Amino acid sequence: MAESKERSVARRDPFAELADWRPFFGPLLGREGRNLLEEVWGRSAAGRLAPSVDISEDDGNYIVTAELPGTKREDVTVELEDDVLTVRGEKRNERDEKKEKRRIVERSYGTFSRSFTLPSNADGERVAAKFENGVLTVTIAKRPETKPRVVDIKS
Repeated sequence: MAESKERSVARRDPFAELADWRPFFGPLLGREGRNLLEEVWGRSAAGRLAPSVDISEDDGNYIVTAELPGTKREDVTVELEDDVLTVRGEKRNERDEKKEKRRIVERSYGTFSRSFTLPSNADGERVAAKFENGVLTVTIAKRPETKPRVVDIKS
């Protein structure tokens, strides 16, 4: 006779767990600590959106890829100012809550913003963005490398 084992699912709240450490690490778990955790886990305990982002580079470009499922292209903006790339947008909830009798919501809706400081060799004049199937891809060209030149010293 085969034994059946019950599975139990343990729900964790990492932010609540960290609150237990506040007496020991007080200032570290203030606003700065929460911001770090939001970056690591992708969203805050308050439910703000922070889309997952991959950043890569090849020989000629930096590539920023953001997952924005359920977001429309017209609800997303890409800005570049003072070598800071910012992706902003809004994921809208388009359900009619008046017709629903019950509702469980696990997905997040609302505005989001992510900013990244570009490396010094990024060319802010050559930036392209593409939005396809809920994925935003921003390509930033690299400036050509400048090689040091030897200056002849005259006597």
